[in-house]
Amino acid sequence: MQPRIVVDLKKFRKNARVMFDMCHQNGISASAVTKVFCASKPLVEALIEEGADFLADSRLKNISEYPKTSIKKILLRLPSIDEAEETVRLCDISLNSEALTMRSLADAAKSQGKRHGIVLMVDVGDLREGMYWKNIDLISNSAEYASKEPWLDLIGIGVNLTCYGSIIPSEENLGRLCAVATELESRLGIVLPHISGGNSSSIHLLLSGRMPKKISNLRLGEAIARGCETAYSKPIDGLDQDLALLEAQLIEIQEKPSYPEGDIGLNAFGEKPSFEDKGRRKRGVLAIGRQDTDSSGISCATPGVFILGASSDHLIVDLTEAEKVFKIGDILRFKMNYSAILRGFTSRYVDKAFI
Repeated sequence: MQPRIVVDLKKFRKNARVMFDMCHQNGISASAVTKVFCASKPLVEALIEEGADFLADSRLKNISEYPKTSIKKILLRLPSIDEAEETVRLCDISLNSEALTMRSLADAAKSQGKRHGIVLMVDVGDLREGMYWKNIDLISNSAEYASKEPWLDLIGIGVNLTCYGSIIPSEENLGRLCAVATELESRLGIVLPHISGGNSSSIHLLLSGRMPKKISNLRLGEAIARGCETAYSKPIDGLDQDLALLEAQLIEIQEKPSYPEGDIGLNAFGEKPSFEDKGRRKRGVLAIGRQDTDSSGISCATPGVFILGASSDHLIVDLTEAEKVFKIGDILRFKMNYSAILRGFTSRYVDKAFI
């Protein structure tokens, strides 16, 4: 048996429905982000059926595999110039911050006879993508170009937070985004329908009633996949946190010392590990490794089983205090954080099952 991720579709649908309803009740559209599960068809279909307003992904390959739908598709990662043709062909909207890229998109849209939507990204402090919020003239010039270019539609503006600089969304920094939107609307004499206030890390503002009123869109992936808001990693009431579990098989069970013998150097990943000497312990080896998932982002669902570490192909666990006796061939199940789910779905060595 290969390692596999087992997804409970009923729980996934419930999480999606609750999050979409929460957004809609607050006048906010929901962009369902599919990248964490690599746009797996059963999950994309569930998002469509549960009421997603947009489908969004950072990878064009994932978007190319979407089932046929009338729901608009958004490219989340800034398109490169050489992706302009494919971006316009596959997507209705893309996030942008560079005039040269928008010109390439306009040329591609003209050649395909298909208008393309633009969301301008504004950086309010996280320092990933986007035009810096204080550079209002640059933002305004870009917005004017997108609004007047015959083959482009200026849909709105957006922001990203927590993914790089770990800056938590707040009334202050999302207020900066809203102020930029108000200034653009005043300068250009338009109304921007799409003010995207970030991702699942912005949910805590929604839950506490502190979301700025002008925010009209959120991009939701991890909240649905894990049932948590991501600013403080707290569970969201009414959502399931265990809809995806990783399964792997025990291929060795041996009693060994807990401290390696010999001089300790660098492991296969260039790291120098540290070990605690606990005497002889019952150790298990499972058929999964760091090529398959983030071993630091999983925890065993069986009490008393502790992860010791992983190499490319093997996961090592301590079974000494496990509440049950394991044998070769037994399956262990693991809860996963965002990183573990993302890498698990990306690995072609991990099967995916939907129940």
